[in-house]
Amino acid sequence: MILVSITGKTAGECLKKIKEIETFKIKEVGLFLEFLEEDNRKKVYKALQNSKIKKIPLVHIRHDMTIGELEFLKKKYKAKYFTIHEINFQHDDILKWKGFYKNLYLEMNFDNFVSRKVAVEKIGGFCVDLAHLKCGMEMLNKDFDYIYNKKEIEKYFACSHLNGWRPELNCDTHTICNLENFDYLKTMPEFLWGKCVALEVFNPIKEQLKFKTYLIRLLEIKK
Repeated sequence: MILVSITGKTAGECLKKIKEIETFKIKEVGLFLEFLEEDNRKKVYKALQNSKIKKIPLVHIRHDMTIGELEFLKKKYKAKYFTIHEINFQHDDILKWKGFYKNLYLEMNFDNFVSRKVAVEKIGGFCVDLAHLKCGMEMLNKDFDYIYNKKEIEKYFACSHLNGWRPELNCDTHTICNLENFDYLKTMPEFLWGKCVALEVFNPIKEQLKFKTYLIRLLEIKK
């Protein structure tokens, strides 16, 4: 399952994508709230409730979200995968999400540092950011090792974020200008692919749908 996603650095960008989703009559999407403070999240929640969106399996949450927000998204939109960052362990943010630990999935950085507080075994598993992992693979860094050393534990690999990779800089990209930014996926091991994969790009929904078609074809060829 590859989901197009509601993304944006402002509420306005997210609301624009929700309108686009309505135009295309899409009922199931990913949701990325990483950049939105509480007031802006409320605007997004209101727009969602006025939309025809029925399911949001994957939600990328941020440090200041309350357990009430998680409960709302789970009950209203059947959210199953709440993805977090390493810093949410370091700052003890996960403590306020008690009761949702099995629904939390860790996105690793590619900064070659893993805090001793990071403990994927306390939560549901990884949300592998595939471009981040590609960066780590190129450097064989500690973030890559942390994931790779757990490759035999299938339950840890339930969901993924999918964005682009720029080989000349060995960095991820969230605005896709060339479909070749996805071709690195042909080099990625099979164990990384979860049941739910959400596009994490800032491109409009119309472009995300084209990316999805390309990715399905790319991954079929890979198999």
